[in-house]
Amino acid sequence: MSKNDNKGTAVVTGASSGIGAVYADRLAGQGYDLVLVARRADRLQALAEKLRHDHGRNVSVISADLSDDGDVRRVEQSISADETVTLLVNNAGLGGQAVVATADADAAERMIKVNVVALTRLTRAVLPGLLARNRGGIVNIASVLAFDTSFGGIYSGTKAYVVNFTEALHREVAGTGVTVQVVLPGATRTDFWELSGGDIDQLPKEIVMTADDMVDAALVGLARGEAVTVPALADTGKLDTFLGARQAFYGSLHADKPAPRYAA
Repeated sequence: MSKNDNKGTAVVTGASSGIGAVYADRLAGQGYDLVLVARRADRLQALAEKLRHDHGRNVSVISADLSDDGDVRRVEQSISADETVTLLVNNAGLGGQAVVATADADAAERMIKVNVVALTRLTRAVLPGLLARNRGGIVNIASVLAFDTSFGGIYSGTKAYVVNFTEALHREVAGTGVTVQVVLPGATRTDFWELSGGDIDQLPKEIVMTADDMVDAALVGLARGEAVTVPALADTGKLDTFLGARQAFYGSLHADKPAPRYAA
């Protein structure tokens, strides 16, 4: 890849392994320079060296814990000041299947900070620059569990936020040169499961996707301008039906009087 093919700089959070590391590799191959963000500095440095060697791109790293307010602000300041940034991939996330009654409150707060607060703040950090340059994109990684609370309402709730936030942002930037995409992976084979206390090998193999396949599909969706990408969904008509039904349902939620069933 020639330096003349440079597409700007892509910021990838949670980049030290799994989905984030695959995004970093694919985006470097497409001609992006990179800013890699994650907690594990040793893994970040090793990945950065590999990407420089394999793709000849400029790769910088920021070691940061996105559950830490100070670290989030440090990343914000760095990427908001970088006028070469053209893409943000908000991939960092914490998981867990704990129910509310027995969840560790501090762990739940960390999950919300990473999955919701950091994602929102980093999006806000780069968006004005992208709009001013009328170029670039934001990719937010959610989960199919945004539509299923059976694995615990805390994690599912954070991912439902990501979906709603990104869909609204997509409408906000409509008509500009900025694209916005939310990606909803299903079960994906990464160390995320082990770190979250789960065992992906307990799931049927036919529903577990590799990180490489997931990211490659998501990038096809991004190139096609999809606002919502579900890599495992074969029939996109089902997504259209779901979104349409949701909008129709919302339209029935407004009236000047309570529904008759609530009459005293």
